[in-house]
Amino acid sequence: MCGIVGYTGSEQAAPFLLAGLAALEYRGYDSAGIEVLSPDGGLHGVKCAGRVATLQERCATANLVGTSGIAHTRWATHGAPSDKNAHPHLDCSGRIAIVHNGIIENYRQLREQLLTAGHEFASDTDSEVVAHLVEDSLNGPAHGDLLEAVRIACGRLQGSWALAVISADNPGQIVVARRRSPLVIARTGDGAYAASDVTALAGKASTVIQLEDGQVARMDKDGSVRVISHDGTLVSRPATYKIDWDASAATLGGYPDFMAKEIAEQPEALERLLADRLGSDGIRLDELDMTAEEAATIDRVYVVACGTSYHVGLITRTAIETWAKVPVVVETASEFIYHDVLVTDHTLCVIITQSGETADTLAAGRKMHDLGAKVLAITNVVGCTAARESDGVLYIQAGPEVCVCSTKAYTAQMVAAFLLALYLAHRKGELDNIQVAEKYQELRELPDIIREVLKRSWQDRVAASEFEGAYSSLFIGRGVNATTAAEGALKLKEISYLHAESYAAGEMKHGPIALLEPGYPVVAVVPRDHWHDKTVSNIEEVIARGATCIAVATDGDADVAALCNRVLWVPPVEDEILEPVVTVVHLQMLARYVALDRGCDVDKPRNLAKSVTVE
Repeated sequence: MCGIVGYTGSEQAAPFLLAGLAALEYRGYDSAGIEVLSPDGGLHGVKCAGRVATLQERCATANLVGTSGIAHTRWATHGAPSDKNAHPHLDCSGRIAIVHNGIIENYRQLREQLLTAGHEFASDTDSEVVAHLVEDSLNGPAHGDLLEAVRIACGRLQGSWALAVISADNPGQIVVARRRSPLVIARTGDGAYAASDVTALAGKASTVIQLEDGQVARMDKDGSVRVISHDGTLVSRPATYKIDWDASAATLGGYPDFMAKEIAEQPEALERLLADRLGSDGIRLDELDMTAEEAATIDRVYVVACGTSYHVGLITRTAIETWAKVPVVVETASEFIYHDVLVTDHTLCVIITQSGETADTLAAGRKMHDLGAKVLAITNVVGCTAARESDGVLYIQAGPEVCVCSTKAYTAQMVAAFLLALYLAHRKGELDNIQVAEKYQELRELPDIIREVLKRSWQDRVAASEFEGAYSSLFIGRGVNATTAAEGALKLKEISYLHAESYAAGEMKHGPIALLEPGYPVVAVVPRDHWHDKTVSNIEEVIARGATCIAVATDGDADVAALCNRVLWVPPVEDEILEPVVTVVHLQMLARYVALDRGCDVDKPRNLAKSVTVE
């Protein structure tokens, strides 16, 4: 969740630290803070509840001079969002400062031990214990060595962490550490940088060091980096990878918000993903690290994900079962990690995570790997934990997604899942070369169909008015369209704060229909497919009770047009399994317009963060 940045070098630290926080604010924005080591030898900082913009205003008059510092933007776990709970946190002497992303699971025990030893605490957070543990280690067994002090302190922690630590008694140094929370380091001519992810380092470096679990590193102002393992052994060749996107990809580029920008970027994202994927022997997925023989013998697939990615999992199930004829189990990662599962030598586990750092999903992948399953990750971030820990990885190539709610990553994940399903279907002999080529061509047509849908955003602008004064809403559909309804409901409630539920349309009569009353908004996903007529019957039930119906329907559908208050039109798609990639675009735009009408910040909805790195 939280975002952390650090810099030590020859330049002033505060400008980068504040800019880095702004770039990482999608990771959390309950509070923010900064700490800089000043030329006078002391630590000076500012922190406050609220967003990074509030911190920037306060820093404007704070005279934060110094070339080493750390900063943090918070998503609260322990302790309410407040000035005192904002990071950085200091030790008792005020000469050590830390920022932390993750959860310290044994902080209560550690806090009691530290209180007994005479330490005083200034916050309600779990993170503050780290500052006091480093204080003890630095004054004790580490003998003033900050790198060793942090390593020793981490040895007492349980849970997850990405840490950055500075000490007034170790000028020019920042020590960072990682366990199950992301952290990258960049070395440049003007010093060394650290951040929760590469978004904050755009324009600073083209290659970064990715710390592995248990590693601790010291960054020095000359740009050198020393990495050690949890037992103190020197890591001679730390893992590195290239940043593969342009810095401008994380800027608004003339759009009013990142959600609008990322919705508009979906056609290009899908074209990147689909480029050169068809070879003489079917779909090319060389990055899977799976032989044709292994693919042919897969007898069961588990798909594990959270939130929006879970909805991708449901679509994945339909595609694999329909095309490859392999049974698929789809579960939310937070529940899956506690279940007993049936694994054979031919079981495939697909984990889907946009950031590649989702804690529950990573835990599920580790569990399946330990049980002997082959694990494949579908993710957006090169070098992420999911990619490094999996047997194979399919990058969706959507580019940076800054808006907290996912749009272009969602559609790209679906298309990646379709490529995987076609790959398995061909290897198992369920589809031949010609059939695979036909399906691939249908995928290649999706970007242009989406471009046409984007031109119709005015329909969503008008339909958004139907939610004025609403207190709740219902989304319905059948088959794959029930999943699109679920994604539409999720988008609406997470950015507009208007309650929304989704149901398979046939389930309405089993309870949800009791919600309906005059003016109640119902969104029906009803393209022309083999579920169409049944869903139209459900729409008639909605209309009969006076509810307002907004439909997503295929061009020219007179039956739907005659029934519904508003229609969001989509061009026809050849294979109905692919319809969710197109229909969801209207629901993304609709949710955005409803949220804007309600005065909501569509990029940074309350209580949410982009990357959920804690369980």
